[in-house]
Amino acid sequence: MKRYAVTEFGRPLCTLVEDDPVPRGTEVVVALERCGVCHTDLHLREGHYDLGGGKRLSLAERGVSPPLTLGHEILGRIAAAGPEAGEVGAGRRVLVYPWIGCGSCHRCRDGEENLCAAGRCLGVHRPGGFAEQVVVPHPRYLIDVEGLDPSAAAPLACSGLTAYSALRKVGGDPARDWLLLVGAGGLGQSALALARALGHARVAVADTAPDKRARAAALGADLVLDPADPAARDALLRLESGLSAAIDFVGTAGTAGFALDALRRGGRFVVVGMFGGEIALSLPLLPLRALTLAGSYVGNLGELRDLVALVRAHGLTLVETETVPLARAEDAMRRLAGGTVAGRIVLAHGGQPAHGG
Repeated sequence: MKRYAVTEFGRPLCTLVEDDPVPRGTEVVVALERCGVCHTDLHLREGHYDLGGGKRLSLAERGVSPPLTLGHEILGRIAAAGPEAGEVGAGRRVLVYPWIGCGSCHRCRDGEENLCAAGRCLGVHRPGGFAEQVVVPHPRYLIDVEGLDPSAAAPLACSGLTAYSALRKVGGDPARDWLLLVGAGGLGQSALALARALGHARVAVADTAPDKRARAAALGADLVLDPADPAARDALLRLESGLSAAIDFVGTAGTAGFALDALRRGGRFVVVGMFGGEIALSLPLLPLRALTLAGSYVGNLGELRDLVALVRAHGLTLVETETVPLARAEDAMRRLAGGTVAGRIVLAHGGQPAHGG
């Protein structure tokens, strides 16, 4: 089998050829059909996150080191199972939950494996989906997606799940309160579709790119703004009942400042994006404005199951996808880094024709 891996941080992906995996214990081997390409893959290839102020979070110091097979939006068919995996349904099409924890800490026991301090995530600590086959440690991480378009379903494991989990944190009255989504790329598009399905009736979207603002308007945003426009903040401050919540899918000092300045008293700010930077906060203003600040990191297994059910029930397609062959993984990464991807690039393997979606 072939896998496309980071063999040195900051360098292009390399093609590795090795024996096909043989599952042990509860392991399940999934033959890849689709794998989404995510901005997190870019951070992982570089080997660090920008924390602002000249500081970096080194991934090597957190147990992530080459060779590293990227890819955590994994969809495929069950090819083989270990002797302790039970009946898994060979040939069944499944979406893989990649945010796997240690399995024994209180976070994992409470169903919050994505928050485990000793995570063993696919595409981060374990080999991920930029490969022809993927080893999943237990069948409980497999979600049936028969009947769903595979290119549209693969990004549910990260892009869709991240948007869904963040939306569940905003609180308030979705039928009445205004919600701001900062960033109209793949995550923002997913969040807009999901917000409607969850009953949010007043949704504003902000993005500095004209084409992304146009896309958000075409997808039905009630208000579309350019955060670089000085009038944008005033437009949010004039909203009836004020801005109740904002989700930042970019995560820079500029986007955070824009959202925080526009929130009404008692508002909630949820940060998802990790493009980097830092902000200065006046501590007295937090209680005086009664603000709630929260980070949201992907989502848990239960949320992914709920998300797939929601997508089925509403017939949703969360984000525009472009499907390209797995062998073009490096090209897909370069395009994503260059900012030329409108929605989500999805890598394909297993004989499916490449196409735009």
